[in-house]
Amino acid sequence: MAKKLLRVYLDNCCYNRPYDDQSQIRISLESQAEIFIQDAIKIGSLELAASHVLLYENSKNPHEDRRRAIHEFIKQNTSVFVDVDRLNETATIAREIMSTGIKDADAAHIACAIQADCDYFLTTDNRVLKYRGEKIEVINPVDFIKILGGNSYE
Repeated sequence: MAKKLLRVYLDNCCYNRPYDDQSQIRISLESQAEIFIQDAIKIGSLELAASHVLLYENSKNPHEDRRRAIHEFIKQNTSVFVDVDRLNETATIAREIMSTGIKDADAAHIACAIQADCDYFLTTDNRVLKYRGEKIEVINPVDFIKILGGNSYE
């Protein structure tokens, strides 16, 4: 029997982290972890979930090269996609998440990750990292790498 792959949802700040100023050690480590995770997704060691919310947010990126690269990665590597036809369900779940203090766009991302039956929601946003729910674990990419044991290519 094949081992079930972990399914992850990366929020927009994860995809953009490698484009940030790398002079701070935290940003550099998160960037390296994010690239490692994307490589694991590309080779099929992890499953990627994405959503209409993520594509919409990415479409607002003022940097065309980044916007295009992120869109292409999502398009080529997504195993599970939460489309706009599930908007009512997304909104219901997001409202529950917002009641914990998470802002609406972030709550919508987490809701989509829950709908996609993800094991982990990855973010570099400190406010979002404070969210604790029963349906999904929210985690920083560096901490996620620790869970993988540093080698998801097995």
